[in-house]
Amino acid sequence: MNEKSRSGPENGVASEYDYIVVGAGSAGCALAGRLAEDPSVTVALLEAGPTDHHFSVSTPVGMALTVQKPGPRNYGYYSEPQAGLNGRRSYQPRGRGLGGSSSINGMVYIRGHRNDYDHWAKLGCTGWGFDDVLPYFRRSERNLRHAGRQDDPWHGGEGPLHVSDLVTPNPFSRRFVEAARQAGLPLNPDFNGQEQEGAGLYQVTQRNGERWNTARAYLHGGSANDPAHNGSRKGLAVLTDTQALRIVFAGKRATGVKVVRAGVEQTLRARREVIVSAGAFGSPQLLMASGIGPGAHLQRLGIDVLHDLPGVGENLQDHLDIIVNKQVRSTDLYGYSARGFARLLAEVVRYRINRTGMISSNFAEAGAFVKSRPDLAEPDLQLHFAPALIGGQNIGSRRKLGHGYSCHACVLRPQSRGHVRLRSADMRDAPLIDPMFLSAQEDMEGLVSGVRTIRRIFAQPALAQAGGREMLTEAFGPDSTNEEAIRAFVRANADGVYHPVGTCMMGTDEMSVVDPSLRVRGIHGLRVADASIMPTLIGGNTNAPAIMIGEKAADLIRGTMKGTPRPHPRVAFSDAGYVRQ
Repeated sequence: MNEKSRSGPENGVASEYDYIVVGAGSAGCALAGRLAEDPSVTVALLEAGPTDHHFSVSTPVGMALTVQKPGPRNYGYYSEPQAGLNGRRSYQPRGRGLGGSSSINGMVYIRGHRNDYDHWAKLGCTGWGFDDVLPYFRRSERNLRHAGRQDDPWHGGEGPLHVSDLVTPNPFSRRFVEAARQAGLPLNPDFNGQEQEGAGLYQVTQRNGERWNTARAYLHGGSANDPAHNGSRKGLAVLTDTQALRIVFAGKRATGVKVVRAGVEQTLRARREVIVSAGAFGSPQLLMASGIGPGAHLQRLGIDVLHDLPGVGENLQDHLDIIVNKQVRSTDLYGYSARGFARLLAEVVRYRINRTGMISSNFAEAGAFVKSRPDLAEPDLQLHFAPALIGGQNIGSRRKLGHGYSCHACVLRPQSRGHVRLRSADMRDAPLIDPMFLSAQEDMEGLVSGVRTIRRIFAQPALAQAGGREMLTEAFGPDSTNEEAIRAFVRANADGVYHPVGTCMMGTDEMSVVDPSLRVRGIHGLRVADASIMPTLIGGNTNAPAIMIGEKAADLIRGTMKGTPRPHPRVAFSDAGYVRQ
Protein backbone atom coordinates (compact mmCIF):
# COMPACT_ATOMS: atom_id res chain seq x y z
CA MET A 1 0.00 0.00 0.00
CA ASN A 2 2.90 2.34 0.63
CA GLU A 3 4.15 1.74 -2.90
CA LYS A 4 2.79 4.41 -5.22
CA SER A 5 2.01 3.70 -8.84
CA ARG A 6 5.14 4.86 -10.62
CA SER A 7 3.52 4.62 -14.04
CA GLY A 8 0.60 6.84 -13.03
CA PRO A 9 0.42 10.47 -14.05
CA GLU A 10 -0.13 11.69 -10.47
CA ASN A 11 2.08 11.11 -7.45
CA GLY A 12 -0.95 11.06 -5.17
CA VAL A 13 -2.44 7.91 -6.72
CA ALA A 14 -1.83 4.71 -4.81
CA SER A 15 -1.63 1.34 -6.47
CA GLU A 16 -3.82 -0.46 -3.92
CA TYR A 17 -7.05 0.24 -2.06
CA ASP A 18 -9.51 -1.66 0.08
CA TYR A 19 -12.38 -0.97 -2.30
CA ILE A 20 -12.46 0.16 -5.90
CA VAL A 21 -15.74 1.62 -7.19
CA VAL A 22 -15.97 1.96 -10.98
CA GLY A 23 -18.23 4.82 -12.02
CA ALA A 24 -18.94 8.09 -10.19
CA GLY A 25 -22.62 8.38 -11.11
CA SER A 26 -25.70 8.52 -8.92
CA ALA A 27 -25.08 5.16 -7.24
CA GLY A 28 -21.27 5.22 -7.36
CA CYS A 29 -20.90 8.57 -5.58
CA ALA A 30 -23.31 7.52 -2.83
CA LEU A 31 -21.60 4.16 -2.41
CA ALA A 32 -18.03 5.47 -2.37
CA GLY A 33 -18.91 8.37 -0.09
CA ARG A 34 -20.57 6.08 2.44
CA LEU A 35 -17.79 3.47 2.38
CA ALA A 36 -15.19 6.18 2.94
CA GLU A 37 -16.94 7.35 6.12
CA ASP A 38 -15.06 4.50 7.79
CA PRO A 39 -11.62 5.97 8.56
CA SER A 40 -10.03 2.52 8.62
CA VAL A 41 -10.58 1.83 4.90
CA THR A 42 -9.38 3.31 1.63
CA VAL A 43 -11.62 3.71 -1.40
CA ALA A 44 -10.82 4.57 -5.01
CA LEU A 45 -13.66 5.96 -7.11
CA LEU A 46 -12.86 5.74 -10.81
CA GLU A 47 -14.54 8.02 -13.34
CA ALA A 48 -13.84 8.14 -17.07
CA GLY A 49 -15.06 11.72 -17.40
CA PRO A 50 -14.05 15.09 -15.94
CA THR A 51 -14.93 16.84 -12.69
CA ASP A 52 -18.32 18.47 -12.24
CA HIS A 53 -16.89 21.94 -11.62
CA HIS A 54 -18.61 23.63 -14.55
CA PHE A 55 -21.47 26.10 -14.93
CA SER A 56 -23.36 23.71 -17.24
CA VAL A 57 -23.62 21.31 -14.29
CA SER A 58 -24.39 23.68 -11.43
CA THR A 59 -26.80 25.90 -13.42
CA PRO A 60 -30.12 24.04 -13.87
CA VAL A 61 -30.85 25.19 -17.44
CA GLY A 62 -27.32 24.12 -18.34
CA MET A 63 -28.80 20.74 -19.11
CA ALA A 64 -29.97 22.26 -22.39
CA LEU A 65 -26.27 22.40 -23.33
CA THR A 66 -25.22 19.00 -22.01
CA VAL A 67 -28.05 16.57 -22.62
CA GLN A 68 -28.87 17.34 -26.26
CA LYS A 69 -25.64 16.14 -27.88
CA PRO A 70 -22.48 14.16 -27.07
CA GLY A 71 -19.76 16.08 -25.27
CA PRO A 72 -17.26 15.92 -22.43
CA ARG A 73 -20.09 15.33 -19.93
CA ASN A 74 -22.43 13.23 -22.06
CA TYR A 75 -21.67 9.96 -23.83
CA GLY A 76 -24.55 10.68 -26.18
CA TYR A 77 -25.09 7.10 -27.30
CA TYR A 78 -27.51 5.96 -29.99
CA SER A 79 -29.33 2.67 -30.06
CA GLU A 80 -29.55 0.22 -32.89
CA PRO A 81 -32.36 1.00 -35.37
CA GLN A 82 -35.71 0.36 -33.68
CA ALA A 83 -38.32 -1.51 -35.73
CA GLY A 84 -41.08 -0.15 -33.48
CA LEU A 85 -39.94 3.42 -34.17
CA ASN A 86 -39.98 3.18 -37.96
CA GLY A 87 -36.33 2.16 -38.03
CA ARG A 88 -35.14 5.25 -36.14
CA ARG A 89 -32.19 5.13 -33.76
CA SER A 90 -33.06 6.13 -30.21
CA TYR A 91 -30.94 8.84 -28.59
CA GLN A 92 -29.44 7.62 -25.31
CA PRO A 93 -27.63 10.36 -23.36
CA ARG A 94 -25.64 9.22 -20.33
CA GLY A 95 -23.73 11.38 -17.88
CA ARG A 96 -19.94 11.35 -18.14
CA GLY A 97 -17.99 12.87 -15.26
CA LEU A 98 -18.50 13.26 -11.53
CA GLY A 99 -22.15 12.85 -10.67
CA GLY A 100 -22.82 10.85 -13.84
CA SER A 101 -26.34 11.39 -15.13
CA SER A 102 -27.24 13.34 -11.98
CA SER A 103 -25.11 16.10 -13.53
CA ILE A 104 -27.15 16.35 -16.73
CA ASN A 105 -30.64 15.11 -15.82
CA GLY A 106 -33.89 16.95 -15.19
CA MET A 107 -33.34 16.81 -11.40
CA VAL A 108 -36.82 15.38 -10.76
CA TYR A 109 -36.87 13.60 -7.40
CA ILE A 110 -39.16 10.56 -7.61
CA ARG A 111 -38.80 7.25 -5.81
CA GLY A 112 -41.41 5.11 -7.55
CA HIS A 113 -44.39 3.30 -6.11
CA ARG A 114 -44.40 1.08 -3.02
CA ASN A 115 -45.61 -1.83 -5.16
CA ASP A 116 -42.52 -1.63 -7.39
CA TYR A 117 -40.20 -2.62 -4.57
CA ASP A 118 -42.58 -5.11 -3.01
CA HIS A 119 -42.65 -6.74 -6.45
CA TRP A 120 -38.86 -7.05 -6.36
CA ALA A 121 -39.14 -8.84 -3.03
CA LYS A 122 -41.74 -11.24 -4.48
CA LEU A 123 -39.30 -12.03 -7.28
CA GLY A 124 -36.83 -13.29 -4.67
CA CYS A 125 -34.92 -10.08 -3.96
CA THR A 126 -35.05 -10.43 -0.19
CA GLY A 127 -34.42 -7.17 1.62
CA TRP A 128 -35.56 -4.96 -1.26
CA GLY A 129 -39.24 -4.49 -0.40
CA PHE A 130 -40.49 -0.94 0.09
CA ASP A 131 -40.22 -1.03 3.87
CA ASP A 132 -36.63 -2.24 3.45
CA VAL A 133 -35.54 0.51 1.05
CA LEU A 134 -37.48 3.46 2.50
CA PRO A 135 -34.89 4.05 5.26
CA TYR A 136 -32.21 4.47 2.57
CA PHE A 137 -34.29 7.01 0.67
CA ARG A 138 -34.79 8.89 3.92
CA ARG A 139 -31.12 8.61 4.92
CA SER A 140 -29.97 10.11 1.63
CA GLU A 141 -32.48 12.97 1.60
CA ARG A 142 -32.29 16.49 3.00
CA ASN A 143 -35.73 17.69 2.01
CA LEU A 144 -36.18 21.44 2.43
CA ARG A 145 -39.74 20.87 3.64
CA HIS A 146 -38.40 18.69 6.45
CA ALA A 147 -34.93 20.20 7.07
CA GLY A 148 -33.44 19.08 10.37
CA ARG A 149 -36.33 16.75 11.13
CA GLN A 150 -36.24 13.01 11.65
CA ASP A 151 -39.89 12.46 12.56
CA ASP A 152 -41.44 12.43 9.08
CA PRO A 153 -42.25 8.82 8.06
CA TRP A 154 -41.69 9.49 4.36
CA HIS A 155 -38.84 11.99 4.13
CA GLY A 156 -35.39 12.70 5.52
CA GLY A 157 -34.27 16.12 6.68
CA GLU A 158 -30.59 15.55 7.43
CA GLY A 159 -29.14 13.61 4.48
CA PRO A 160 -26.54 14.84 1.99
CA LEU A 161 -28.89 15.02 -1.03
CA HIS A 162 -30.69 18.35 -1.10
CA VAL A 163 -34.29 18.09 -2.33
CA SER A 164 -36.41 21.21 -2.63
CA ASP A 165 -39.38 22.82 -4.26
CA LEU A 166 -38.61 24.89 -7.36
CA VAL A 167 -37.57 28.39 -6.33
CA THR A 168 -39.49 30.03 -9.21
CA PRO A 169 -42.09 27.76 -10.83
CA ASN A 170 -43.14 28.91 -14.28
CA PRO A 171 -46.67 30.37 -14.50
CA PHE A 172 -47.51 27.81 -17.18
CA SER A 173 -46.44 24.96 -14.89
CA ARG A 174 -49.02 26.17 -12.40
CA ARG A 175 -51.53 26.43 -15.24
CA PHE A 176 -50.82 22.79 -16.12
CA VAL A 177 -51.51 21.61 -12.58
CA GLU A 178 -54.80 23.49 -12.53
CA ALA A 179 -55.72 22.14 -15.97
CA ALA A 180 -55.01 18.61 -14.76
CA ARG A 181 -57.36 19.23 -11.84
CA GLN A 182 -59.99 20.51 -14.24
CA ALA A 183 -59.51 17.31 -16.26
CA GLY A 184 -60.41 15.23 -13.20
CA LEU A 185 -57.01 14.37 -11.73
CA PRO A 186 -56.53 14.77 -7.98
CA LEU A 187 -53.93 17.26 -6.80
CA ASN A 188 -50.85 15.79 -5.15
CA PRO A 189 -48.36 18.01 -3.32
CA ASP A 190 -45.99 15.09 -2.62
CA PHE A 191 -45.45 12.31 -5.17
CA ASN A 192 -43.11 10.59 -2.68
CA GLY A 193 -45.61 10.51 0.15
CA GLN A 194 -48.41 8.13 0.95
CA GLU A 195 -50.03 8.35 -2.49
CA GLN A 196 -48.40 8.75 -5.89
CA GLU A 197 -51.46 9.39 -8.08
CA GLY A 198 -52.33 12.94 -9.04
CA ALA A 199 -50.88 16.15 -10.48
CA GLY A 200 -48.52 18.69 -9.00
CA LEU A 201 -45.18 20.43 -9.15
CA TYR A 202 -42.13 18.17 -8.92
CA GLN A 203 -39.55 18.45 -6.19
CA VAL A 204 -36.02 18.67 -7.53
CA THR A 205 -32.44 17.90 -6.49
CA GLN A 206 -31.48 21.52 -6.04
CA ARG A 207 -30.21 23.78 -3.30
CA ASN A 208 -30.80 27.53 -3.49
CA GLY A 209 -31.53 27.32 -7.21
CA GLU A 210 -28.44 25.27 -8.10
CA ARG A 211 -28.24 21.63 -9.21
CA TRP A 212 -27.32 19.30 -6.38
CA ASN A 213 -25.79 16.27 -8.06
CA THR A 214 -24.42 13.27 -6.22
CA ALA A 215 -20.84 14.55 -6.39
CA ARG A 216 -21.87 17.62 -4.36
CA ALA A 217 -23.88 15.40 -2.04
CA TYR A 218 -21.35 12.67 -1.33
CA LEU A 219 -17.86 13.69 -2.46
CA HIS A 220 -17.02 17.36 -2.09
CA GLY A 221 -15.75 18.71 1.20
CA GLY A 222 -18.30 20.21 3.56
CA SER A 223 -18.44 23.34 5.64
CA ALA A 224 -19.59 24.33 9.09
CA ASN A 225 -22.74 25.73 7.50
CA ASP A 226 -23.58 22.43 5.83
CA PRO A 227 -22.95 19.53 8.20
CA ALA A 228 -24.57 17.04 5.81
CA HIS A 229 -21.41 17.30 3.78
CA ASN A 230 -18.78 15.02 5.20
CA GLY A 231 -15.38 16.58 4.70
CA SER A 232 -13.58 13.87 6.67
CA ARG A 233 -13.29 11.18 4.01
CA LYS A 234 -9.49 11.12 4.09
CA GLY A 235 -9.34 7.62 2.65
CA LEU A 236 -11.27 8.47 -0.52
CA ALA A 237 -9.43 8.97 -3.81
CA VAL A 238 -11.62 10.22 -6.65
CA LEU A 239 -9.78 9.62 -9.92
CA THR A 240 -11.33 11.49 -12.82
CA ASP A 241 -10.33 11.01 -16.47
CA THR A 242 -9.62 7.39 -15.55
CA GLN A 243 -11.04 4.85 -18.01
CA ALA A 244 -11.58 1.33 -16.67
CA LEU A 245 -10.48 -1.20 -19.29
CA ARG A 246 -11.23 -4.46 -17.53
CA ILE A 247 -11.49 -6.08 -14.14
CA VAL A 248 -8.46 -8.10 -13.07
CA PHE A 249 -8.90 -11.55 -11.50
CA ALA A 250 -6.97 -14.18 -9.62
CA GLY A 251 -8.90 -17.26 -10.62
CA LYS A 252 -12.49 -16.20 -10.10
CA ARG A 253 -11.76 -13.54 -7.52
CA ALA A 254 -11.70 -9.88 -8.55
CA THR A 255 -8.43 -8.34 -7.41
CA GLY A 256 -8.33 -5.00 -9.19
CA VAL A 257 -9.07 -2.91 -12.24
CA LYS A 258 -6.88 -2.18 -15.25
CA VAL A 259 -7.25 1.47 -16.20
CA VAL A 260 -5.80 4.05 -18.53
CA ARG A 261 -5.01 7.56 -17.27
CA ALA A 262 -3.40 10.21 -19.47
CA GLY A 263 -2.60 7.50 -22.01
CA VAL A 264 -0.80 5.30 -19.48
CA GLU A 265 -2.18 1.90 -18.53
CA GLN A 266 -1.89 0.72 -14.94
CA THR A 267 -3.55 -1.75 -12.60
CA LEU A 268 -5.15 -0.62 -9.36
CA ARG A 269 -5.49 -3.39 -6.81
CA ALA A 270 -8.45 -3.98 -4.50
CA ARG A 271 -7.75 -5.78 -1.24
CA ARG A 272 -11.41 -6.37 -0.45
CA GLU A 273 -13.82 -5.78 -3.33
CA VAL A 274 -14.38 -4.25 -6.72
CA ILE A 275 -17.83 -2.67 -7.13
CA VAL A 276 -19.06 -1.79 -10.62
CA SER A 277 -21.35 1.26 -10.71
CA ALA A 278 -21.04 2.26 -14.35
CA GLY A 279 -24.76 2.29 -15.14
CA ALA A 280 -27.17 0.25 -17.23
CA PHE A 281 -24.88 0.46 -20.27
CA GLY A 282 -21.42 0.68 -18.72
CA SER A 283 -21.74 -2.03 -16.06
CA PRO A 284 -22.65 -4.92 -18.38
CA GLN A 285 -20.10 -3.59 -20.88
CA LEU A 286 -17.30 -3.78 -18.29
CA LEU A 287 -18.36 -7.23 -17.09
CA MET A 288 -18.38 -8.56 -20.64
CA ALA A 289 -15.08 -6.90 -21.54
CA SER A 290 -13.67 -8.67 -18.47
CA GLY A 291 -14.88 -12.11 -19.55
CA ILE A 292 -18.16 -12.31 -17.62
CA GLY A 293 -21.28 -12.64 -19.74
CA PRO A 294 -22.88 -14.67 -22.54
CA GLY A 295 -20.08 -17.03 -23.52
CA ALA A 296 -20.81 -17.29 -27.24
CA HIS A 297 -20.99 -13.50 -27.63
CA LEU A 298 -17.66 -13.00 -25.84
CA GLN A 299 -15.95 -15.71 -27.88
CA ARG A 300 -17.03 -14.06 -31.13
CA LEU A 301 -15.15 -10.96 -30.03
CA GLY A 302 -12.06 -12.89 -29.00
CA ILE A 303 -12.61 -12.41 -25.27
CA ASP A 304 -11.56 -15.25 -22.98
CA VAL A 305 -14.63 -16.41 -21.06
CA LEU A 306 -13.96 -16.31 -17.34
CA HIS A 307 -17.55 -17.04 -16.38
CA ASP A 308 -20.46 -17.77 -18.72
CA LEU A 309 -23.26 -15.65 -17.26
CA PRO A 310 -26.06 -15.36 -19.85
CA GLY A 311 -28.02 -12.61 -18.10
CA VAL A 312 -25.32 -9.95 -18.44
CA GLY A 313 -26.65 -7.27 -20.78
CA GLU A 314 -30.16 -8.76 -20.97
CA ASN A 315 -33.40 -7.38 -19.50
CA LEU A 316 -32.81 -3.78 -20.73
CA GLN A 317 -35.84 -1.61 -19.95
CA ASP A 318 -36.50 2.10 -20.44
CA HIS A 319 -39.44 4.45 -20.26
CA LEU A 320 -40.53 5.09 -23.84
CA ASP A 321 -41.85 8.62 -24.04
CA ILE A 322 -44.10 10.60 -26.38
CA ILE A 323 -44.36 14.41 -26.41
CA VAL A 324 -47.28 16.65 -27.35
CA ASN A 325 -46.23 20.24 -28.17
CA LYS A 326 -48.25 23.42 -28.31
CA GLN A 327 -47.12 26.78 -29.71
CA VAL A 328 -48.09 29.73 -27.53
CA ARG A 329 -46.97 33.34 -27.91
CA SER A 330 -45.69 34.13 -24.42
CA THR A 331 -42.22 35.03 -23.20
CA ASP A 332 -43.03 33.26 -19.95
CA LEU A 333 -42.21 30.23 -22.09
CA TYR A 334 -38.76 29.43 -23.43
CA GLY A 335 -38.30 29.86 -27.16
CA TYR A 336 -36.81 31.79 -30.05
CA SER A 337 -37.87 35.42 -30.55
CA ALA A 338 -36.40 38.89 -30.11
CA ARG A 339 -38.57 39.48 -27.05
CA GLY A 340 -37.71 36.06 -25.69
CA PHE A 341 -33.98 36.74 -26.07
CA ALA A 342 -34.30 40.03 -24.20
CA ARG A 343 -36.28 38.29 -21.46
CA LEU A 344 -33.64 35.60 -21.14
CA LEU A 345 -30.83 38.15 -20.79
CA ALA A 346 -32.72 39.74 -17.93
CA GLU A 347 -33.24 36.31 -16.38
CA VAL A 348 -29.50 35.59 -16.54
CA VAL A 349 -28.83 38.75 -14.54
CA ARG A 350 -31.56 37.79 -12.09
CA TYR A 351 -30.07 34.35 -11.62
CA ARG A 352 -26.58 35.68 -11.05
CA ILE A 353 -27.87 38.01 -8.36
CA ASN A 354 -30.17 35.73 -6.36
CA ARG A 355 -30.34 32.28 -8.06
CA THR A 356 -34.01 32.59 -8.97
CA GLY A 357 -36.04 32.93 -12.16
CA MET A 358 -36.14 31.02 -15.43
CA ILE A 359 -32.47 30.00 -15.28
CA SER A 360 -33.21 27.98 -12.13
CA SER A 361 -35.76 25.85 -13.98
CA ASN A 362 -35.31 22.12 -14.45
CA PHE A 363 -37.67 22.35 -17.48
CA ALA A 364 -39.69 19.33 -16.30
CA GLU A 365 -41.33 21.44 -13.62
CA ALA A 366 -44.75 19.83 -13.22
CA GLY A 367 -46.34 16.51 -13.94
CA ALA A 368 -48.75 13.81 -12.96
CA PHE A 369 -49.08 10.12 -12.25
CA VAL A 370 -52.17 8.78 -13.97
CA LYS A 371 -54.13 5.53 -14.10
CA SER A 372 -55.19 4.74 -17.64
CA ARG A 373 -57.92 2.53 -16.13
CA PRO A 374 -59.62 3.02 -12.75
CA ASP A 375 -59.18 -0.63 -11.79
CA LEU A 376 -55.36 -0.41 -11.68
CA ALA A 377 -53.58 -0.77 -8.33
CA GLU A 378 -51.13 2.04 -9.12
CA PRO A 379 -50.60 4.71 -11.81
CA ASP A 380 -49.26 3.31 -15.08
CA LEU A 381 -48.52 6.62 -16.84
CA GLN A 382 -46.30 9.54 -15.89
CA LEU A 383 -46.52 13.04 -17.35
CA HIS A 384 -43.77 15.66 -17.41
CA PHE A 385 -44.78 19.22 -18.30
CA ALA A 386 -42.13 21.63 -19.65
CA PRO A 387 -42.58 25.37 -20.37
CA ALA A 388 -40.70 24.95 -23.65
CA LEU A 389 -41.03 23.17 -26.99
CA ILE A 390 -39.02 20.04 -26.33
CA GLY A 391 -38.30 16.99 -28.47
CA GLY A 392 -40.06 16.04 -31.64
CA GLN A 393 -37.60 15.98 -34.51
CA ASN A 394 -40.53 16.45 -36.87
CA ILE A 395 -41.80 19.77 -35.51
CA GLY A 396 -39.50 21.88 -37.70
CA SER A 397 -36.80 24.49 -37.22
CA ARG A 398 -36.75 25.74 -33.64
CA ARG A 399 -35.78 29.23 -34.75
CA LYS A 400 -39.10 29.44 -36.58
CA LEU A 401 -41.20 27.89 -33.84
CA GLY A 402 -41.21 30.75 -31.37
CA HIS A 403 -42.43 29.84 -27.89
CA GLY A 404 -44.57 27.07 -26.50
CA TYR A 405 -44.93 24.26 -23.99
CA SER A 406 -44.70 20.47 -24.05
CA CYS A 407 -45.94 17.50 -22.13
CA HIS A 408 -44.35 14.06 -22.07
CA ALA A 409 -46.17 10.81 -21.37
CA CYS A 410 -44.40 7.53 -20.63
CA VAL A 411 -45.52 4.03 -19.77
CA LEU A 412 -44.20 3.38 -16.27
CA ARG A 413 -43.81 -0.39 -16.42
CA PRO A 414 -43.05 -1.27 -20.04
CA GLN A 415 -43.20 -4.86 -21.16
CA SER A 416 -40.61 -4.48 -23.97
CA ARG A 417 -37.19 -5.93 -23.18
CA GLY A 418 -33.93 -5.27 -24.97
CA HIS A 419 -30.23 -5.88 -24.41
CA VAL A 420 -26.74 -4.40 -24.35
CA ARG A 421 -23.87 -6.06 -26.22
CA LEU A 422 -20.26 -5.27 -27.00
CA ARG A 423 -19.16 -3.75 -30.27
CA SER A 424 -15.58 -4.61 -29.37
CA ALA A 425 -13.53 -5.69 -26.39
CA ASP A 426 -12.37 -2.08 -25.90
CA MET A 427 -14.28 -0.17 -23.22
CA ARG A 428 -13.57 3.06 -25.09
CA ASP A 429 -15.93 1.96 -27.87
CA ALA A 430 -19.65 2.60 -27.42
CA PRO A 431 -21.66 -0.50 -26.53
CA LEU A 432 -24.37 -1.90 -28.78
CA ILE A 433 -27.71 -0.79 -27.30
CA ASP A 434 -31.02 -2.29 -28.43
CA PRO A 435 -34.02 -1.41 -26.21
CA MET A 436 -36.43 -3.12 -28.63
CA PHE A 437 -38.96 -0.35 -28.04
CA LEU A 438 -42.60 -1.26 -28.74
CA SER A 439 -41.77 -4.94 -29.17
CA ALA A 440 -44.61 -5.47 -26.67
CA GLN A 441 -48.02 -4.31 -27.89
CA GLU A 442 -49.07 -3.25 -24.38
CA ASP A 443 -46.57 -0.39 -24.48
CA MET A 444 -48.18 1.12 -27.56
CA GLU A 445 -51.59 0.97 -25.90
CA GLY A 446 -50.21 2.89 -22.95
CA LEU A 447 -48.69 5.63 -25.10
CA VAL A 448 -51.94 6.07 -27.02
CA SER A 449 -53.67 6.57 -23.68
CA GLY A 450 -50.94 9.02 -22.68
CA VAL A 451 -51.46 11.16 -25.80
CA ARG A 452 -55.20 11.29 -25.12
CA THR A 453 -54.63 12.25 -21.49
CA ILE A 454 -52.29 15.11 -22.41
CA ARG A 455 -54.69 16.49 -25.02
CA ARG A 456 -57.55 16.35 -22.52
CA ILE A 457 -55.48 18.40 -20.07
CA PHE A 458 -54.39 20.86 -22.77
CA ALA A 459 -58.07 21.45 -23.63
CA GLN A 460 -58.97 22.63 -20.13
CA PRO A 461 -59.57 26.35 -19.50
CA ALA A 462 -56.45 26.90 -17.39
CA LEU A 463 -54.28 26.22 -20.45
CA ALA A 464 -56.68 26.76 -23.33
CA GLN A 465 -57.29 30.38 -22.41
CA ALA A 466 -53.65 31.13 -23.24
CA GLY A 467 -54.39 30.25 -26.88
CA GLY A 468 -51.91 28.66 -29.25
CA ARG A 469 -52.06 25.58 -31.42
CA GLU A 470 -50.97 22.00 -31.06
CA MET A 471 -48.24 20.80 -33.37
CA LEU A 472 -48.54 17.46 -35.18
CA THR A 473 -51.45 16.30 -32.98
CA GLU A 474 -54.26 18.74 -33.75
CA ALA A 475 -55.09 16.64 -36.83
CA PHE A 476 -56.30 13.86 -34.50
CA GLY A 477 -59.46 15.84 -33.80
CA PRO A 478 -60.60 17.22 -30.45
CA ASP A 479 -61.70 13.81 -29.15
CA SER A 480 -58.54 11.88 -30.21
CA THR A 481 -60.68 9.17 -31.78
CA ASN A 482 -58.29 8.45 -34.66
CA GLU A 483 -56.28 5.76 -32.94
CA GLU A 484 -54.32 4.73 -36.04
CA ALA A 485 -53.16 8.32 -36.48
CA ILE A 486 -52.00 8.40 -32.86
CA ARG A 487 -50.14 5.11 -33.32
CA ALA A 488 -48.38 6.48 -36.39
CA PHE A 489 -47.50 9.63 -34.44
CA VAL A 490 -46.00 7.51 -31.66
CA ARG A 491 -43.87 5.44 -34.06
CA ALA A 492 -42.60 8.59 -35.76
CA ASN A 493 -41.86 10.62 -32.61
CA ALA A 494 -41.50 8.53 -29.45
CA ASP A 495 -38.10 8.04 -27.82
CA GLY A 496 -36.63 6.93 -24.53
CA VAL A 497 -36.81 9.29 -21.58
CA TYR A 498 -33.33 8.29 -20.38
CA HIS A 499 -34.19 5.78 -17.64
CA PRO A 500 -32.37 2.58 -18.74
CA VAL A 501 -32.19 -0.18 -16.11
CA GLY A 502 -32.05 -3.93 -15.64
CA THR A 503 -28.97 -5.15 -17.55
CA CYS A 504 -27.27 -6.76 -14.51
CA MET A 505 -30.50 -8.04 -13.02
CA MET A 506 -30.74 -8.86 -9.34
CA GLY A 507 -32.47 -12.13 -8.57
CA THR A 508 -32.17 -15.82 -7.87
CA ASP A 509 -32.83 -17.49 -11.24
CA GLU A 510 -30.43 -18.49 -14.00
CA MET A 511 -30.74 -15.13 -15.79
CA SER A 512 -29.92 -13.05 -12.74
CA VAL A 513 -26.47 -11.46 -12.66
CA VAL A 514 -26.26 -10.47 -8.99
CA ASP A 515 -27.83 -11.89 -5.85
CA PRO A 516 -29.81 -9.75 -3.37
CA SER A 517 -26.49 -8.76 -1.77
CA LEU A 518 -25.43 -7.47 -5.23
CA ARG A 519 -22.62 -10.05 -5.54
CA VAL A 520 -21.95 -11.23 -9.08
CA ARG A 521 -22.97 -14.85 -9.34
CA GLY A 522 -20.05 -17.27 -9.58
CA ILE A 523 -17.42 -14.59 -8.85
CA HIS A 524 -15.81 -13.54 -5.58
CA GLY A 525 -14.98 -10.01 -4.52
CA LEU A 526 -17.16 -8.40 -7.22
CA ARG A 527 -20.49 -6.61 -6.97
CA VAL A 528 -22.65 -4.38 -9.13
CA ALA A 529 -24.47 -1.44 -7.56
CA ASP A 530 -26.46 0.88 -9.82
CA ALA A 531 -29.71 0.98 -11.79
CA SER A 532 -28.59 -2.01 -13.86
CA ILE A 533 -29.49 -4.34 -10.95
CA MET A 534 -33.20 -3.44 -11.02
CA PRO A 535 -35.17 -6.55 -11.99
CA THR A 536 -38.04 -4.36 -13.23
CA LEU A 537 -38.30 -0.67 -13.98
CA ILE A 538 -39.80 1.40 -11.18
CA GLY A 539 -42.75 3.71 -11.69
CA GLY A 540 -40.93 7.02 -11.97
CA ASN A 541 -37.61 8.75 -12.57
CA THR A 542 -34.59 6.63 -11.75
CA ASN A 543 -32.07 9.02 -10.15
CA ALA A 544 -33.39 8.74 -6.58
CA PRO A 545 -33.66 4.91 -6.76
CA ALA A 546 -30.08 4.68 -8.07
CA ILE A 547 -28.89 6.74 -5.11
CA MET A 548 -30.85 4.46 -2.79
CA ILE A 549 -29.11 1.45 -4.34
CA GLY A 550 -25.72 3.03 -3.66
CA GLU A 551 -26.72 3.76 -0.06
CA LYS A 552 -27.97 0.23 0.54
CA ALA A 553 -24.98 -1.33 -1.20
CA ALA A 554 -22.66 0.42 1.25
CA ASP A 555 -24.47 -1.19 4.17
CA LEU A 556 -24.47 -4.59 2.46
CA ILE A 557 -20.71 -4.35 1.96
CA ARG A 558 -20.00 -3.04 5.45
CA GLY A 559 -22.29 -5.70 6.90
CA THR A 560 -20.18 -8.48 5.39
CA MET A 561 -17.11 -7.02 7.07
CA LYS A 562 -18.56 -6.71 10.56
CA GLY A 563 -16.44 -8.50 13.11
CA THR A 564 -13.50 -8.85 10.75
CA PRO A 565 -11.76 -5.46 10.79
CA ARG A 566 -8.22 -5.41 9.45
CA PRO A 567 -5.75 -2.56 9.90
CA HIS A 568 -4.42 -1.06 6.69
CA PRO A 569 -1.73 1.50 5.99
CA ARG A 570 -3.06 4.94 5.15
CA VAL A 571 -2.47 6.78 1.91
CA ALA A 572 -1.55 10.44 1.69
CA PHE A 573 -4.31 12.27 -0.15
CA SER A 574 -4.85 15.89 -0.97
CA ASP A 575 -6.35 18.20 1.66
CA ALA A 576 -9.66 18.10 -0.22
CA GLY A 577 -9.92 14.39 0.54
CA TYR A 578 -9.80 13.35 -3.11
CA VAL A 579 -7.36 13.57 -5.97
CA ARG A 580 -8.04 16.58 -8.16
CA GLN A 581 -7.37 16.59 -11.89
